[in-house]
Amino acid sequence: MSVFGWPVRVYWEDTDGGGIVYYANYLRFLERSRTEWLRSLGFSQQEMAREPGVLFMVVNLSVDYRRPARLDDELLVTCEPRADGAVCMGFAQRILRGAEPASLVTAEVRVACVDARTLRPTKLPDPLRLALNLPLGGAPRPS
Repeated sequence: MSVFGWPVRVYWEDTDGGGIVYYANYLRFLERSRTEWLRSLGFSQQEMAREPGVLFMVVNLSVDYRRPARLDDELLVTCEPRADGAVCMGFAQRILRGAEPASLVTAEVRVACVDARTLRPTKLPDPLRLALNLPLGGAPRPS
């Protein structure tokens, strides 16, 4: 699975009094990148909640804050999906500034697919599994 990138510019609302991105706002950037990655595959979270009736919930998150982003920075938020069983998906994510090679933030995120009505775990929908080149209804294909 390839790496997806989503551009983000830092606005006043993203920063603290010193013009540095407030740490919790990086989580918003990460979430938006995952949402746009899903949209790039042709899936809308709103539509998926209606049919086939699934939601995605973060069940584990590990974030390393390495360098600060500042007001008006142009960032690239990457999202690299990783197969993680029949119910979960993992993502390696990074936040980069411009052409700088060093990450400002790195994160490992694990999301679970849940039934929209009961909020109980359920298998990833087959259309999504096909888009990710995973076998239908089962474990990921071996590499």
